[in-house]
Amino acid sequence: MSAGGAFGGNRGVRPVPPEKGVFPLDHLHECDLEKKDYLACLKSTGSQSEKCRIFSKKYLECRMERNLMAKQDMSELGFSNADVVVTPAEENNKLESPSSVPKEKK
Repeated sequence: MSAGGAFGGNRGVRPVPPEKGVFPLDHLHECDLEKKDYLACLKSTGSQSEKCRIFSKKYLECRMERNLMAKQDMSELGFSNADVVVTPAEENNKLESPSSVPKEKK
């Protein structure tokens, strides 16, 4: 007889987390816009990924913000500080900052 569970699996063995590079699929389509932007860029540049780095970075940041992949420094993923991405939330903060609002004349 087999000591394993159904279909030959081991009972009582704790599951191990996935290895780096294996992450959940985006079943709720939370990062579809970023993915479509990146794929459109690849298509328009003839699959020259270097020209689409900004979109790649936005997509990875979206996945990290929504816990679809482990959060890590972008430099570990091959991006430098020169590859700056301004998120919509950051853009709104810039637009609404007190220093950018004109003062009313009395």
